[in-house]
Amino acid sequence: MSSLLKEDMEKKLFKPKGYTLYEFIETKSKSKERFYLCTSVSKQQEVHICLVKHYRVCLDEKYEISEKWLLKDLEYIDGKEAETDNSNFDMMFEEVCNMDAYSCASKYAFARSIIKLNTLYTKKDIKVLNFDSSYIEEGVIWSSNNGDCLVLMRICFYASNLLCLSLCPMP
Repeated sequence: MSSLLKEDMEKKLFKPKGYTLYEFIETKSKSKERFYLCTSVSKQQEVHICLVKHYRVCLDEKYEISEKWLLKDLEYIDGKEAETDNSNFDMMFEEVCNMDAYSCASKYAFARSIIKLNTLYTKKDIKVLNFDSSYIEEGVIWSSNNGDCLVLMRICFYASNLLCLSLCPMP
């Protein structure tokens, strides 16, 4: 579903503006409308972060940019509490933007995309606060380019090994 949504959003909103959609996550909203936090790259290799409103008109899906920032203006991204499973985070531009991702995993996926795009394009010193570094840094056993599915698979693999070992009779 998410790949179809990404393809549709890119075709209807980003490509006509000359952007390539890199990553998006769903955010929680108090209204009935759906919002996505997106990262995109322009033809001039400028990285944009935007909040996209998603709605339907009859049977047609529509997308509209509600807020837009440049990655080069981002001072920090704050995961708030690295020790707990929460989906809230802040991004500091000229003012603090409080976001609530759909899940903690999507919050980390977004942070990884910010770090990767910063490394590729802006090379600015962006502070990453209150995130568990083992889930966002490259080269750590849990990080991967395949996203959160591979992380979940590894956790399940280790958990099943522990279960098997605990059920083995002692000699």
